[in-house]
Order: sequence, then C-alpha cells, then structure tokens
Amino acid sequence: MGAALPYLFIGIILNATAQLLLKGGMNHIGHFAFKASNVVPIALKVAVNPFIIAGLSCYVLSVVAWLMVLSRVEVGIAYPMVSLGYIVTAIASSYLFHENLSISQIVGIGIIIFGVILISRPSF
Repeated sequence: MGAALPYLFIGIILNATAQLLLKGGMNHIGHFAFKASNVVPIALKVAVNPFIIAGLSCYVLSVVAWLMVLSRVEVGIAYPMVSLGYIVTAIASSYLFHENLSISQIVGIGIIIFGVILISRPSF
C-alpha cells in the first residue's frame, strides 16, 4: 500500500476538487428546469463554464491517479479509501460555500475515518 499512497491521496484531492469546482460552476449557472427547450442553452452554458471545465479536467486526472493505485493495491483495500474524499469535500464545502456541517455529518465523518483505519490495517 505504501507505494500507492501518494497516488491515492492525489486522486482523492483531485476528485474532491472536481466536486467543488463543479458546484462552483453550477452556482454560476444557477437553478434550471430540465426540459427539452433548455437542453441546448444549458449545455452551452455548462460547456463554456471555466469551473465546469476545470472540474471535469480534475476528474480525468483523478482517474489517471486511480489507475496508478489499482496497479499497486487490491481494489478491496483501495476503494474504501476513496471515502476519505467525502470528508475533504464536506469540510471544504463548509468553508467555500458556507454549507452547514450537521452533528450527524460530523459523526458520519468520524465513522468513515474509523472504517478507513480498520480497512487499512492488516487483518488480525
């Protein structure tokens, strides 16, 4: 697992950054109704939005990092580690978008951390 850790953390950060950039892009575009008459205008707004483009680029790079991880670690160990991205995204969104972190979300973050620790330790 040691050799894969840098790629894993890079992938997690890129994936969380992608989510945050996509949210920022959609905040600029705003709420829209999904109907046939909106498809082309919304698609054009999405296609030229720099936050959306940057977010999608981060996704592509995160897939490259993930492939590096999978070439080094069993998927049953590696994939649960991706849940650390939920923590990064929740904390970052509370700062960047002023989203509230509820008590239940904070407890959930603790459970995720505990689960990742259990999964990453050798079996006993």
